[in-house]
Amino acid sequence: MEIQNYYKNARKAISENNFSALRELNLKKPVYFNWVEDIFHALNVEAFGDDNALIWRYKEKDRYYTFSDIYKISNQFLNLLRKHGASKGDRIYSLLPLVPANWISIITTIKGGFILTPTATNLSSRDLRYRFDSLLPEIFITDIQNAAKIDEAEKEFGQQIKLKICVGGDRNGWVNFDDLLELPTEAEAEKTKSDDPVLYFFTSGTTGLPKIVVHTHFTYPFGHLSTASWLGCRHGDIHYNISSPGWAKFAWSSFFAPWNMGATIFANQVDKFLPREQLEAMRDYGVTSFCGSPTVLRLLIQEDIVSYKLKLRTSCAAGEALNPDIIQRWHDATGIYIRDGYGQTETTALVGNLLGGKVKSGSMGLPLFMYDVVICDEHGQEVPPLEEGVICVRTNTNKPNGLFLEYLNDEERTKKSFKHDLYYTGDKAYRDEEGYIKFIGRDDDVIKASAYRIGPFEVESILNEHQAVVESAVVASPHKLRGYAVKAFVLLKSGIAPNKELADDLFSFSQEHLAKYKVPRIIEFRTELPKTISGKIRRIELRTKEAENKKDDVVQTHEYFHSKY
Repeated sequence: MEIQNYYKNARKAISENNFSALRELNLKKPVYFNWVEDIFHALNVEAFGDDNALIWRYKEKDRYYTFSDIYKISNQFLNLLRKHGASKGDRIYSLLPLVPANWISIITTIKGGFILTPTATNLSSRDLRYRFDSLLPEIFITDIQNAAKIDEAEKEFGQQIKLKICVGGDRNGWVNFDDLLELPTEAEAEKTKSDDPVLYFFTSGTTGLPKIVVHTHFTYPFGHLSTASWLGCRHGDIHYNISSPGWAKFAWSSFFAPWNMGATIFANQVDKFLPREQLEAMRDYGVTSFCGSPTVLRLLIQEDIVSYKLKLRTSCAAGEALNPDIIQRWHDATGIYIRDGYGQTETTALVGNLLGGKVKSGSMGLPLFMYDVVICDEHGQEVPPLEEGVICVRTNTNKPNGLFLEYLNDEERTKKSFKHDLYYTGDKAYRDEEGYIKFIGRDDDVIKASAYRIGPFEVESILNEHQAVVESAVVASPHKLRGYAVKAFVLLKSGIAPNKELADDLFSFSQEHLAKYKVPRIIEFRTELPKTISGKIRRIELRTKEAENKKDDVVQTHEYFHSKY
């Protein structure tokens, strides 16, 4: 089969870091495609079915699942859904902690022709009620701890969900997930078209209300070969991505990319994130391929990483732009460079620093092999090197990639994103003379102060390098003379108290490393920063409070002004 030969060649090229060979690959999109049967079963189960596909750990327990195990249990779950009346095209919400049922439900969704909406466990019944207004599922799968929340949201909505599956216990009105164990381990796959929808993601966006991103059966799983090329994992690796189910990064690096390569996925379920315990788990289970957000990495590098003697071969980071200080400190501790990458809920990995390739500090890297990425203005014109523009993807290349199909029931927003034969990401960046792309920020996040345009990430990167700072967020604060001033919200390391002397030191530190117009004029120390479920800082919340001149009654703050403000 042509698609399987493509995958085999792609796997070989990625494993050998042969990126020129990757760019030469081409494929005509098939009419029908089912990733579970055409790739997962044909290339993983049949080739090395007894190898570990998933290692799951929680507290003192662990469990190993082979590729054959995953395939058979997913067949049983498909039989369970069909037994209770589920059929192709039914929409499934999954709201699960980091348990094996996540992987089973995704495999089952694809094979059975369902449409899955992964949902975060920290959503309230009110959040779920909003999502039901946009899309009420026929099927809901959750664990016993969260089932009451779904029942409450369902009751408030006033319409019943057809089938509810509960993991880890019995509950009235729900089918027990463990009932699948009594069912056959073989199931017939649905014949799914390449353009049939398979995943709906509510975006976690740093701006605005969530919107529903539609991905299809062929484009999304296939498109994560680009993500695999960036991660650099391969068969034989134990790959660990620190991510919670319910957002796209889990599908990226905890599911499609590693299993596109036949790698083993490590899942470390925790009740609370403790850097020491994370590093111990990585050591004890022999993790060789690692991916985490900059927020996670900032916490890990506070530990004595050298003492853990990790077996890492490759490390990546995504979710936010990565500042150079983290890259250097991780390399000093592990001997491995963290390679930054970039993509969105709407895409697979678009840009990345590749394993074995030249890594430029402060750059997200080069366009990945499936994408023709360009920096353009709003009129569709590519801008010269070093000039700021919007990150765009050419859509007229006739080569398959991982772009989403549309925003569900939102034609206006879809048209705004797809124009001039381009997909507009909404993210600002520039390209240097060698083609490396440097992130500036969301178009909404760019600060316009005293006629200057300031990308918040550059200012945040400098602040985060200060020895007292864990992380920061920079936004525009209204100012009578300048229009807007640069304001920094700063989270300090444990044991360090905010005071005027520290604020003055941060102002001086910024002046040493930034152009004068980029230096923060106001610093507010906080005990927490508002974030999305995926760990991205929600600057929109901070900007809104500044615009409305509101102070947070819950979060402890201390505000200081620059001496020349």
